[in-house]
Amino acid sequence: MQDLLETPIEFLKGVGPQRGELLRAELGIATYGDLLRHYPFRYVDRSRFHRIAELNENMPQAQLRGKLGPLKTVGEKQARRLTATFTDGSGTVELVWFKGARWIQQSLKPGEEYILFGKPGIYRSRFNFAHPEMELAATWEQGLSAALQPVYPTTEKLTAKGLGSRALWKLQKTLLTQVMGRIPETLPPSVLTLLGGMPREEAIRQAHAPTDRHKLDEALRRLKFEELFLIQLALLRQKELVRRSVEGHRFAQVGENLNTFYRDHLPFEPTGAQKRVVKELRRDMGSGRQMNRLVQGDVGSGKTLVALLSMLIALDNGYQSAFMAPTEILAQQHFATLSRMLEGMPVVVRLLTGSTKAAERKSILTALRLGEVHIIVGTHALLEDRVQFHRLGLVVIDEQHRFGVAQRARMWAKSEVPPHVLVMTATPIPRTLAMTLYGDLDTSVIDELPPGRKPIRTVHRFDSSRNAVFGFLEEEIAKGRQVYVVYPLIEESEKSDLKHVMDGYESLSRRFPLPKYAVGIVHGRMDQATKDYEMARFKKGETNILVATTVIEVGVDVPNASVMVIENAERFGLSQLHQLRGRVGRGAEQSFCILMTGDKLGHDARERIGTMVRTNDGFEIAEVDLRLRGPGDLMGTQQSGLPQLKLADLVEDAALLQQARVVAQRLLEEDPELAAPEHAPLAAALHAGGQAKVVWGRVS
Repeated sequence: MQDLLETPIEFLKGVGPQRGELLRAELGIATYGDLLRHYPFRYVDRSRFHRIAELNENMPQAQLRGKLGPLKTVGEKQARRLTATFTDGSGTVELVWFKGARWIQQSLKPGEEYILFGKPGIYRSRFNFAHPEMELAATWEQGLSAALQPVYPTTEKLTAKGLGSRALWKLQKTLLTQVMGRIPETLPPSVLTLLGGMPREEAIRQAHAPTDRHKLDEALRRLKFEELFLIQLALLRQKELVRRSVEGHRFAQVGENLNTFYRDHLPFEPTGAQKRVVKELRRDMGSGRQMNRLVQGDVGSGKTLVALLSMLIALDNGYQSAFMAPTEILAQQHFATLSRMLEGMPVVVRLLTGSTKAAERKSILTALRLGEVHIIVGTHALLEDRVQFHRLGLVVIDEQHRFGVAQRARMWAKSEVPPHVLVMTATPIPRTLAMTLYGDLDTSVIDELPPGRKPIRTVHRFDSSRNAVFGFLEEEIAKGRQVYVVYPLIEESEKSDLKHVMDGYESLSRRFPLPKYAVGIVHGRMDQATKDYEMARFKKGETNILVATTVIEVGVDVPNASVMVIENAERFGLSQLHQLRGRVGRGAEQSFCILMTGDKLGHDARERIGTMVRTNDGFEIAEVDLRLRGPGDLMGTQQSGLPQLKLADLVEDAALLQQARVVAQRLLEEDPELAAPEHAPLAAALHAGGQAKVVWGRVS
């Protein structure tokens, strides 16, 4: 059967070479199997018929049964159109076609009874239908149409070549007649029984030609489960394979460096969550197997301290660590933080980025190769071939979704034994997304903030309240606090009414003039030296207000900054708003986030702003963000390695995903190699779908 599904699509009746090439280029449909997996994205209920007398213009669509009148061409040149009347005994409507008149005249038969489907409109006080779907009533009665009509994804180019949704449906029906009775089952009997699902062949048939809504729902649930189950099976097998087969450095001892730091240099008592995560890291690194662990922690939860403790464990066991960050600002911030925390200890920390001067770079590379550098902090520069280690034992990757999989893999080549891998993110990942994206990693969550931190108060203010907001900023500055004001654009755009950062800087400088106030500015088009100068002034307290773009989203830590004003907040995503808010609230004083918007807000913008005002919980915010934006937009599909789901939805099908993971875990506990005869189809499906080779989220 697999050979039949691999048949090139052009051999299907109604396709041919030209259409086959179009289907490949536009939809990626190259084989019979690809077409079968091209599922409808919605279904139109064609079970009900209306009478013309019942029509109203608010109907999204209507289905009529009646007689087609004569076809007439009216109008001149560009205004020429084809018209006809349609009557069912209760009234008459006008039909109009602005395109394809010749084809319509050839295909329609005036005087015959038709089934009409379309959106009713009103023109000159009369109901009409523009470009309705028309089908002979006799054809309908032969059962060649369905009460639930599938609507398929297509493209403008395909539609122009006669391959719109309806044509794709006809191709699916042609294909189904060939493959019915020859589609093998993939799920073993034990899983099918547990699921209570219909056989795969029947599910595929119902998805393309549903007999009723109940059968369709059952079919879609079965196919979605299989899709999610295969992904989870692949991830869990990969995780187990790494656990059993990939050796890692055994960090058996906790030595002088960790103990000294803990005793004499720890800035505060770690939270219970930090202690729990460090314990998990110690267990992983002492197991003799390579660690692959994701640590999630909200903004300000203390991930950097956890990373430092793990790097000191590596050093106590004679190994070096690499700390990778996605931007220079963030790398510099981590370098400064680690240097400050380790001050007075015999631990050598160096920074390597794209802007490191040649002489300094040469010195760092030599010291790194000789083992004289214990912790190297850097950006993508660490991936270069000339960056060689004496004994690399641990790689820490911050905001890892900002690195491509191939880039991260290059770190492995720098050690004979694969280094332990600690992946950190301050972007909370919804549970369903984490199970799919990082399902082959062990996961830890730092779900407590350090003691003394007060929750940030977030408020929403409209532009009309700007003077009151400025008055509040004056009060905070008078208390010795500092303020961020963030704008979405650098320069004014002709197509945008957004406040831009240059205009904002000028107006704030007028409102908060020298010498009483000092206003600084930072944006992405500045050279590094200027950015560093402005940031240094703000950190020293020489600047009261820092006007900036989102370059300060990550990597800026100024405990004295207590107010974050976000202009045009409705134009930012939830995750970005949450990250920006995390730039304040880092000291002991009460901090504030003020979301400024215009008066008119769309539904999604209102929900984003309302969510920010209601909660500081990053995971709750991430769940709302996932629902509003979808997983691909949320993580960046290209970078994330997020699998392309044909049917399942990580938001709507969260419970099904959880069930799929539990069932996959149980099955692999019984048969890790999928060697049992009843699991052979599963192993084949994994291999055919590529899941056997895909590793989502792993560094290797």
